[in-house]
Amino acid sequence: MSSPVLLAPQWIAPVAPPPAPADPLRSAAPHGVLSGHAVVIDGDRITALLPLAHAQQRYPQAPTIPLPGHLLTPGFVNLHTHAAMALLRGVGDDLPLHRWLHERIWPLESRLVGAPFVHDGALLAFHEMLLGGITCVNDMYFFPEAAIDAALLLGIRSVHGIIVIDFPSAYASDPGDYLRKGLELRDRMRDEPLVSFCLAPHAPYTVADEPLRRVATLSRELGVPIHIHVHETREEIERSVSQHGMRPLERLAALGIVGPELIAVHAVHLSDSDLRLLADSGASVAHCPRSNLKLASGIAPTARMHQLGITVGIGTDGSASNNRLDLLGEARSAALLAKGGSGSAEAWPAARTLRAMTLDGARALGLDAHIGSIEAGKQADLVAIDMSAAELAPVFDPVSHLIYSCGREHIAHVWVAGRHVVQKRQIADPTAGLRVREVVARTAVWHNRVGEILSGQA
Repeated sequence: MSSPVLLAPQWIAPVAPPPAPADPLRSAAPHGVLSGHAVVIDGDRITALLPLAHAQQRYPQAPTIPLPGHLLTPGFVNLHTHAAMALLRGVGDDLPLHRWLHERIWPLESRLVGAPFVHDGALLAFHEMLLGGITCVNDMYFFPEAAIDAALLLGIRSVHGIIVIDFPSAYASDPGDYLRKGLELRDRMRDEPLVSFCLAPHAPYTVADEPLRRVATLSRELGVPIHIHVHETREEIERSVSQHGMRPLERLAALGIVGPELIAVHAVHLSDSDLRLLADSGASVAHCPRSNLKLASGIAPTARMHQLGITVGIGTDGSASNNRLDLLGEARSAALLAKGGSGSAEAWPAARTLRAMTLDGARALGLDAHIGSIEAGKQADLVAIDMSAAELAPVFDPVSHLIYSCGREHIAHVWVAGRHVVQKRQIADPTAGLRVREVVARTAVWHNRVGEILSGQA
């Protein structure tokens, strides 16, 4: 049997509208931020959001965890990444996407990728993410069972792509084989509360029409999202028009892919008709600003997406195309790029940006009934950011401070499903911490293997 615990930070940013005030004297800062309140956790769920005095009266036996100088927010949702590629961090820097894929990533993956590679890379990635406040990650990679093992060890909530791609790999031989293995894994994991799945065709240029139709059918039958790279570069669009006589999103729409289940990853080069198609269909976008910049893919029109009501979450992409799995840094970049790209300082304000990295990411994954905001009945996925550091003083608006001033080094505590997984910037579970240190020691082996492949010695 669990017992309630009261979290009492200086500020709480619920993201969703807070409940009707029980205390007429409660103090609310800008952006719906509450002060003098507590979040009540019982087991894996939030049971109440109340003024602290009322919470202590209602739960007199519950211990109170005081968090002075901290802002409590929903856990961050990383809407797109390739976790295992943490082992390829830095191997293809300063290359455009086509050369990055063909000269570095795909040759290395063909020689390296297997369950051990995915487990070690994913464990490093999930460790980095948890310390940065990411409580839910949407991953797309081969050997997802190895990534799931790493995620469960660390206690992070994870969504895994049932990858589909036309060419064979060490994981599967053809699109049908990828789907079969992914669906079997989904069946085996159906009772694991921290694990769920997406269908993940890699991209329009790597998946033929028939597998894409099959993905569309399965999505509707199973009620799972579709997670696909699309409109990342101008070259991709030009190739699609040349080969198929239509833009990638038009082709995906004709194949039944574009609908409320779609998570369009990157979505950088969008015409007005593309934007209207996404908006009218209820599709979502996974915005990866720093990866888009580093690969010189471009700047996504996120201010316009917001105007049209398109749900936009934020993703880091993988370490090989970004180098940091830092969603708070991505959020700041997203806000600044929206302002600079649109010419409006009011585009993507701080509260909108926090929503993108929490509730909107959850909504894109179909998880918004369970996570993404601080509400009674939802899972207790929470992040406490310490704003007492000298470089952050004074704090006028904690949400604006979070987006424009804080870094991931200010994240002090993380809870996933009520479990306190990060305490004072350290992984709380000593067994998980030991396993991370073992993998860090093993990275020398992976480093040497990559070097041998790149030098042509293997």
